[in-house]
Amino acid sequence: MIDLVNFSFEFGGRYLFKDAGWQIKPGERIGLIGQNGTGKSTLLRVINGEYSLSGGSISKAKDVTIGFLNQDLLSYESEESIFHVALGAFQRVMELEDEMAAIYEKMATDHSDALMDKLTHIQSEFDSLDGYNIHHKTEKVLEGLGFTTSDLQRPLKEFSGGWRMRVMLAKLLLQNPSVLLLDEPTNHLDLPSIQWLEEYISAYPGTVIVVSHDRYFLNNMVTKIVHVTGQKLVHYPGNYDDFIESKTEREEIQGKAFENQQAYIRQQERFIERFKAKASKATQAKSKLKQLEKLDRIDAVQDDSVEINLRFEVKQTSGKVVSRLENVSKSYGPDLHILTHSTAEIVRGDKIALIGANGKGKSTVLRIIAGTEKIQGGKISMGHAVNPSFYAQHQLESLTINQAILDELRQHAPTKTDQELRTILGCFLFSGEDVFKKIKVLSGGEKARVALAKTLLTQANFLLLDEPTNHLDMQSINILIQALQFYEGTFIVVSHDRYFVSNIANKIWWIEDEQIREYPGTYDEFQVWKSERDKELAKNPPPKKEVKPKVQVAPAVVNGEKQELQKHADKLEKQLEEARKERLKLEEEMARTEIASNADELGKLNAEYEKVCLRCSQLDEEYEVLFEKLLSLEE
Repeated sequence: MIDLVNFSFEFGGRYLFKDAGWQIKPGERIGLIGQNGTGKSTLLRVINGEYSLSGGSISKAKDVTIGFLNQDLLSYESEESIFHVALGAFQRVMELEDEMAAIYEKMATDHSDALMDKLTHIQSEFDSLDGYNIHHKTEKVLEGLGFTTSDLQRPLKEFSGGWRMRVMLAKLLLQNPSVLLLDEPTNHLDLPSIQWLEEYISAYPGTVIVVSHDRYFLNNMVTKIVHVTGQKLVHYPGNYDDFIESKTEREEIQGKAFENQQAYIRQQERFIERFKAKASKATQAKSKLKQLEKLDRIDAVQDDSVEINLRFEVKQTSGKVVSRLENVSKSYGPDLHILTHSTAEIVRGDKIALIGANGKGKSTVLRIIAGTEKIQGGKISMGHAVNPSFYAQHQLESLTINQAILDELRQHAPTKTDQELRTILGCFLFSGEDVFKKIKVLSGGEKARVALAKTLLTQANFLLLDEPTNHLDMQSINILIQALQFYEGTFIVVSHDRYFVSNIANKIWWIEDEQIREYPGTYDEFQVWKSERDKELAKNPPPKKEVKPKVQVAPAVVNGEKQELQKHADKLEKQLEEARKERLKLEEEMARTEIASNADELGKLNAEYEKVCLRCSQLDEEYEVLFEKLLSLEE
């Protein structure tokens, strides 16, 4: 199908791949994994034909079609509805529809056999392409990815980058290429959408190659792992768990073979060194030297795993009750209710994962607990001696952009020695000269690691973490898991990463019927309980709440409510645009040389910048909740 033979790819004077090989077969579902920077996304672009090889060859079967989902599509905008954009997957069918429409119009005056024959041929091709079902297929895929029927006619440009990515994924799935290349497809999906995508891809008839840091996703849908390591590709049958097991066995065998070969080489080198000058042994020594030169050397095992060897300190133990929410109500406007008279409690030692679909208000709840979000009713209280630390995505941009990584941590934890700080940075994959990189040159994932390191250095006894695994690779996620497993304080984390949640949580929270619900156990236990509950509810639906029969609401009343919500949405969009402009302006200001060299001025701007970033985050979530409400009115 696709064959890469002895291929090499060089970028910036460095080889990402050298003399590697890969034969891609029909129907395979492959997970392409490896550390960040090893060339996974680059390899997808090579297969897609965007990049040329430095050496070797790539050949593709004539009938191969390739669909590529990549992060560049986040910036795609269009005035067309999302339904029309996704429908673009059926370009030929839509062309045939236009041709048929033109013929029907012409037939009003032209009754010739030639025109009828032309229509018959077009209809035959249209039918062979399943043209009568494309609208149904498009709706089904879009709704599976989280959109509702009422949403399908909204222009693509109105959606955030993450939702636009879902539309492009839908279009790609509908195109049904023989090879599907997916670069981090779960990055912008919530749990229900991830689970739907797993089922869809598991039944996909073509070949799927996916780059992902979602371990559960890889376990549930791939049948083969290709590991990028040491400029080569190593192939393993099975899913990610099978890969871990096989890799461990393979490395044990390789390690022993390497040690045996090294012992043999040392033995031969000693013989050569000892006898090369002796006439009676010189020929033999020369022969052994030639043998060593021809020896096929076994590589040492490259250990990609990182075991954390430090504990993140808790300065002071908190009281038994860490935080309490009593009859808390939170709404955005009169119709957007997140919580209504909801009560919950966090006690010392709780490791809580707050999960659920997007738009339910998870981040809002986190901000309510942190005290950065106003409520309309009820009471929030922190317990005795609670020292909280809040990590959220907007804080990535509040790092001091002209400061080096080491200086950023040094400023944040002045009691730590440079060696201690460098050890901590090493655990977050910053080693050697990396620690002197300026924050402004870091990628999103690198900034996330710095911000996480800062959060865990606070010595806080209560952590609030909003999507901490976003932009992290598997190695970094494992480091964070280890850090939280050893953490002696209390935390609550919002995350869609099931592997992460299953390894760190001892309680599960979710929002249902405007209430915070709690399951007192691990994520895996929660999944079993939820499955049983769903089955029971399906057999014995709860009695319907007695509600006053809905007097037929005049369409004008519904439309009036929608118009009010739409006005609110338009207002939020303007506020968000202004906040983003302000954020950009501050970024440019802080990047100026005269500001960067003035610590006082930079500090003031940085504080202002953090407030603007928080404002952007709050407006984003408020808009998402409003969006959900608008959809419900269409149902």
